[in-house]
Amino acid sequence: MNEDLPDRIEELLLGRPATMGRREVSQGAEVSLSTARKFWHALGFQIVEDKDAMFTEADLRALQQVVRLVEDRGITEELALAMTRAFARTADRLAVWQTQLVAEYLTPEDQEAPVGEQDARSVPERAIAEETARKLAALADDIEPLLVYVWRRHLTGAISRMLADASMPEHPATAAPLRVVGFADLVDFTALVRRMTERQLATLVQRFERLASDVVTTHGGRVIKTVGDEVLFVHTAPAAGAAIALDLVDAMAEDDLLPQVRVGLAYGPVVSRLGDVFGTTVNRASRLTAVTPRGRVYVDDELTRRLASVSGFSTVPGRRRTLRGIGSVTPAELHRARGGRGLPVLDPPG
Repeated sequence: MNEDLPDRIEELLLGRPATMGRREVSQGAEVSLSTARKFWHALGFQIVEDKDAMFTEADLRALQQVVRLVEDRGITEELALAMTRAFARTADRLAVWQTQLVAEYLTPEDQEAPVGEQDARSVPERAIAEETARKLAALADDIEPLLVYVWRRHLTGAISRMLADASMPEHPATAAPLRVVGFADLVDFTALVRRMTERQLATLVQRFERLASDVVTTHGGRVIKTVGDEVLFVHTAPAAGAAIALDLVDAMAEDDLLPQVRVGLAYGPVVSRLGDVFGTTVNRASRLTAVTPRGRVYVDDELTRRLASVSGFSTVPGRRRTLRGIGSVTPAELHRARGGRGLPVLDPPG
């Protein structure tokens, strides 16, 4: 067992060892202890005592960068703190996700937990954990430029969507933007979990996420989040949102590993906050998904109306239903129009 590995990994990733306390860092950045504490907390890290040598030169440089944003760029401390929290939450999830991916990749198949004992190997063996730590530390310098590039690309897209929303004539500037919201839900997922080992389950979930992301992004949509057996996505255009839903159903049906999927779609105003989406439209799409049969796509009244003038799609009205927390709606089943030009279905990933 390599007891000094955590210290060596920290030095590889952060530079010099932690030698400074909170007071030294705040003095080096020329800010008050209170301000330093608030930004450290916004980064998602534990508040430490003044006497603890918990900080490195990298921590000092980060705090100095935040101070420059406030002093030189005219950003308020409140906005700087909010942006710091956004970075921290995203980076925390990314770091955990990548660590788990590498550990799973390095774990031999003969070390997976037997059926019914998935919790037994929720943490990798020590040797795998150490190998994962070394590999990630060695890759960090190569990954960092890619991370910055991807962030700039997504920032460009987010700004473009904001400008487009602000120019839409069909609703006031103060209203929430209009979106197609979709939930894709794997059918019989709970039963599958009972029959699978931890590795098999991880493979299935990763395959679902990868395939769903491919379909959504191919049509210019955004995956908001995935929660095990469900993916939430949005699009600005009704036709593209409908194409995503139909392609998801087809792609899952052609994949031998994945169960069938059902999709519920709704169209209307959506509140976007902290990278997530909220509001009645989101709730309506979720409730529709719960009553959608396997291998089908249900759409709400508003999206049905919007698609009526779009070639390539047809809708078949169903019976009126009362959805919990939503009220009475008449969902319609979505199909590709007979004789219409079909939209391409992605091949399942190999």
